[in-house]
Amino acid sequence: MTRISLLAPALLLGTLSACSSAEKKAPETAAAPAFHITDEVMKELRIDTVKERPMLNELSLTGQITPDEDHTAKIFPLVGGVVEKVNVELGDYVRQGQQLAIIRSGEIADLQNQGTAAGSDLAIAQKNVAVAQDMFKAGLSSERDVLLARSELQKARGTAGKSRKQLAIYGVTPDGKYSLKSPISGFITDKNVTTSMQFNNSNVENLFTVSDLDEVWILASVFQSDISKVQPGFTADVTTLAYPGRHFTGHVDKVFNILDPDSKVMKVRVKLRNPGYLLKPEMYAQIKVQNAAGGTMLAVPASAVVFDKDRTFVMVYKDRSHVETRPVKIASTVGDFSYVAAGLKAGERFISQNQLLIYDELND
Repeated sequence: MTRISLLAPALLLGTLSACSSAEKKAPETAAAPAFHITDEVMKELRIDTVKERPMLNELSLTGQITPDEDHTAKIFPLVGGVVEKVNVELGDYVRQGQQLAIIRSGEIADLQNQGTAAGSDLAIAQKNVAVAQDMFKAGLSSERDVLLARSELQKARGTAGKSRKQLAIYGVTPDGKYSLKSPISGFITDKNVTTSMQFNNSNVENLFTVSDLDEVWILASVFQSDISKVQPGFTADVTTLAYPGRHFTGHVDKVFNILDPDSKVMKVRVKLRNPGYLLKPEMYAQIKVQNAAGGTMLAVPASAVVFDKDRTFVMVYKDRSHVETRPVKIASTVGDFSYVAAGLKAGERFISQNQLLIYDELND
């Protein structure tokens, strides 16, 4: 049993009042001091009342943290080329629109040439319309010639506009390079690019993956015997090896109603907030899924139960001079509460904080 000693044990004992004088003979055997909780010790204790609580079941699962795919972007290059510069590393945080890499591309150079030619064709078509209109007014050409010139102008405008839009999508610079930019804010969770790497549209995978880790998913496995114990919306308490004692709260977001053909388990997805980005992709996590079992039962905080010599006790408080070490039978412990099958009655008071101070004094 773990011993907690916050105050000197002597503070728990009331002092004996006795009359002594030089003339009076002292008794041969001193009386045992009476038990009493002092004001100072009382400040260290907390007294709660036994109450009924809705009964909960708890299912323990293991899983792996993954980015929220609804807030993840895989970034592919739009055209082939050579990577001239990479501006970010794996794990870096980037903002929406931030430049990730610069790529030099022959295809982009061709697009620029096409854009220049389209601009020249547009200027010529505009001039031809003006000339055709002047000649028509002077009676030197027909109205048909004006209509043909206007049609060519419309085509030239469409071609020039298409070139401008293509170059705007690529973020092209005058020297034939384009920037690969992040479409969302988040962390670089995958990187498949290096400086001077060459690629084309037929042999390239996503160069970057950016994930917003404000929320994350946990994919957990459920054995067939436990499938009925987990449903969407159930509360999930999550712990990790990286942060002992730290609890994260989420909920079951989705139940995948098929079994893995190899392992014969079903996957469930837990969704939770990720304050301070403490939870990292690929971390392993322990998940305790809680759900209502139906009915109510007497319960006390799990921290109030004393375990000693393979038995469980609760320190029942009556007054400062009367505290009982009560053996109890615990039916189950779910989350922060232990459900009591026998040993306590509703309305009884008990010590729920620093109860080991009293237990040690009464049972040593």
